[in-house]
Amino acid sequence: MDFTADQLLQYNGTNPSNPIYVAIKGRVFDVTTGKSFYGPGGSYAMFAGKDASRALAKMSKNDEDISSSLHGLTEKEIGVLDDWEKKFEAKYPVVGRVVS
Repeated sequence: MDFTADQLLQYNGTNPSNPIYVAIKGRVFDVTTGKSFYGPGGSYAMFAGKDASRALAKMSKNDEDISSSLHGLTEKEIGVLDDWEKKFEAKYPVVGRVVS
């Protein structure tokens, strides 16, 4: 399934009848089983309904880092993002991708 950034926002955990999605490198993962982390009040709730690639690469929870942009990331940060991606692949199903 393809999602625009606006459509992805509908899956941010605020509507209990929708699953919770987080995108990494444009791939959308269903993280609903981790709602204690990604749902409202969770320690990673700010990533829900968004592509969190840059923030995960930088190990940041700052709003300005919650973006799909990989521009200017260091090799080490790209490695960190790749590790996050592997963890998500092992734990959560891929349900789609973000399209512009």
